[in-house]
This record gives sequence, structure tokens and C-alpha cells, in this order.
Amino acid sequence: MHDAIEISEGLTAGEAEHDSGEQRVAGLGADGVQVVTLGCRLNAYESEVMRRNAELAGLNDVIIVNTCAVTNEAVRQARQTIRRLKRERPDARVIVTGCAAQIEPERFSGLDGVDHVIGNAEKMQRATFDLLATSSSERVLVNDIQSVTETASHMIEGFGNRSRAYVQVQNGCDHRCTFCIIPFGRGPSRSVPAGDVVAEIRQLVGLGYGEIVLTGVDITSYGGDLPGGMRLGRLVRQILRHVPELKRLRLSSIDQVEADPELMIALAEEERLMPHLHLSMQSGDDMILKRMKRRHSRADAIRFCEEARRLRPDVVFGADLIAGFPTETDGMFAATCDIVQECGLTYLHVFPFSPRRGTPAARMPQVDRAVAKARAQHLRGLGDRAHSTYLASQTGRLIQVLMEQSKTGRTPHFAEVRLDHGDAPHGSLTQVRITGVEGFFLRGGVTA
Repeated sequence: MHDAIEISEGLTAGEAEHDSGEQRVAGLGADGVQVVTLGCRLNAYESEVMRRNAELAGLNDVIIVNTCAVTNEAVRQARQTIRRLKRERPDARVIVTGCAAQIEPERFSGLDGVDHVIGNAEKMQRATFDLLATSSSERVLVNDIQSVTETASHMIEGFGNRSRAYVQVQNGCDHRCTFCIIPFGRGPSRSVPAGDVVAEIRQLVGLGYGEIVLTGVDITSYGGDLPGGMRLGRLVRQILRHVPELKRLRLSSIDQVEADPELMIALAEEERLMPHLHLSMQSGDDMILKRMKRRHSRADAIRFCEEARRLRPDVVFGADLIAGFPTETDGMFAATCDIVQECGLTYLHVFPFSPRRGTPAARMPQVDRAVAKARAQHLRGLGDRAHSTYLASQTGRLIQVLMEQSKTGRTPHFAEVRLDHGDAPHGSLTQVRITGVEGFFLRGGVTA
């Protein structure tokens, strides 16, 4: 699914970075603009674009709710959140946008207290907010997302913290996984031109960001709509070549079957490309993968991990996995459990299957909800043990840590480190000796 403030490092349509339980409520600005983000990191990025455009348009006393549509529960939470916010600020104008609003605009426009509903394409346009600042804006402004052909670059200053920033390189998805509604909220796959991406990253690095995360809905499809044979691997190489002062480049979720050869070469040769790949895996059983309409087999996933590890021996893998997909038997679930070890997965983002109205999977024979939840809990336990094993293997090592605060930071493999002694400037790369493990983070000290 998609990303949000430090939710899973994934981002593929309808998968790890769409976390319907994640909600970020921004502080109320001086002009009374409040942005509430539900779901993914791409939504979080786009919320910052909307905040800036609302402020530039002179909007005041407004609440913008950026919704998620990945599950029925996500839509329910969106409606509940809107009602609560209206009770808390009864005089504020409420503007609803995001995937749920794009897919079901009439449902949200019919809610008491909702003043405007805007689509996913419209929310990224400055002109939309200029209209909202006047009395001439339509109450519902949602056009056909499938007709959108371009994704523009949006320069965001101060998104996240001053150590890590997220840059959208792609939006939309051309695939039709049977559990996923997101292509109908995001539209077709479309890429930001490489020159625009490089220019934005150069500006962010100039502002002091030490790490850039490339994000989107399906970033391994990057470049398919651009001229000249552009792919994600080529984009990565151009970024690292043209922004030599960039300390770290990280990828959000990738679809391993779409990883192009140049991306694999970059993984092997580019030290500044972080050795941490989050995979849109979903299942370890071939029949379930077929029923999901995924584009890889179990053997493909194992082969990819083996090849990536051959090219970059220290690489670690995260993965999105769904437990209790329709028709999943105990044996099929066991195959998913087994793939954790066979692929050497370190970070798991696990979801019990939840049917989404409007998707083919919602019409398939369902696994009992209690069984799906129990399977997800078991799978999370496997993930916790794999994570703990990996962290234990880091004890005694000298690791370069990107400091997010004076006492905490992240390794190249995205493990969190907390300092027992010494501190370091926010945003700096600091050598830390790992002394132990506490829970799911590493402990260490700054070396002289």
C-alpha cells in the first residue's frame, strides 16, 4: 500500500503504504488551515502540496481531509473523522479529497458539514484552491481520473523532518490486482520527467536533507509513459550522477517483477542507493497469487531476492503480505509463512484481508474474518522474530547512521538506532558502534 509518517516503507497500488489505520493531523496553521491525512505516504506528500496551495490562495478557517479508499474500513474511518472534525470546529469549511472522495464523491458530498469535494487530480492544482477562496467554486469538483495523463513535480520544503524528504516520481497504476481499488482513485500510471525529479532533489539537498525517498503508487513502472526508454534504474543513476552531494537515496515499495536491469546494476554499484528493498509480495502461494492477479510467482520472488543478495550481499528486504485472502487454505497460508525464511525477509507489513467493495476479490469465497486475523497475527510473529534476529546480528558493528534527532537515527538498512552516549547534529551522517538491542531498535554510541 502507500506510505505515511514512518509507516511501512512500501508504496504499490493498494498495498503496504495504504495503511487505513494511519492518521496524521497537522497542527492548525496561523491562517486556520488544518490538513488531516488518512492512509499513505503519497497522501502525506500531497497534503503538504495542498497546505501550501491553500495558504497561497489565502484560505482560512478550513479543514482539508485527505482520504484513503484501500478498504471499506478506511472509508468508514474517513466518514467518522469528518464528522468528528466538524464537531470540533463547527464554523470551519470542510474540504474532502483523496481516493475515497475520488471514487465515491456523491457519498461524501452527502455528508452533513461537507462544503466541498475535490478529486485527486484537482487537489494538486493551485487553481483549485484559488477558486475555493472565492464564491465561484463548484461544490463537487471531481473529474475522470482515468483521463489524467501527466503528473507534475511539486517542490515541498520541510516535508517530514530535516533528515529525510520524500519525492513523488510517479502516480497511478495500470495493473488490476483483484483486491485493490486504488487504480480507480489514482488513475493510469504516469511519471514525473527525470529532469524535474533531479531539480527537486537538488533543491531539497540544498535545504539540508541528507536522504531522499523516491515514492509513488507503482514506482517500478516509472518511465513507461516517457520518451527515450526511461526506467526507474536509469532515473536512479541520473539522480546520483547529477546530485553528487546527496548522501542517501532510498526507494519506497517496488514490484520485484518490474525491476529493470539497470536498477539491479545500480543496487550493486551505487553505495548511496540504500540496501533496503520493500517488496510488493502479497503471498507466497502460487494459486493465491494468480487469484490476486499478481504478476509474479513464488519462484520469481525467491529468485529476485537471491539475485539482489548476490549483487548486494548486505541487502535487507521488507515485504507486504496479506493473510486470509479469499480461498486461502491452511496449506496456502503455510507457503506464505515459509517464504519469510526462503526470501530472508526482515521487515514484514502484514494485513488480514479485508474485502473492498467494487473489487473482484470481494466477490470471491471469503475466509472467516477470525481466521484471517489469527493468520495475520501468526505471520506478524514470524516477522517480529526475523526482525529481532537481524537486529541481533548488528551488535558490535560500526554503522553510519543518518541522525533524525540528536539521539536517534537510521542505518542504511532502515533500522532505528538510539544513542546511549554521545549525540550528533540532526541530519548528519554519524559513525555509531552498535552495543546491543532493545525491543525493535538498536542501541549504540558515537565513536571518536
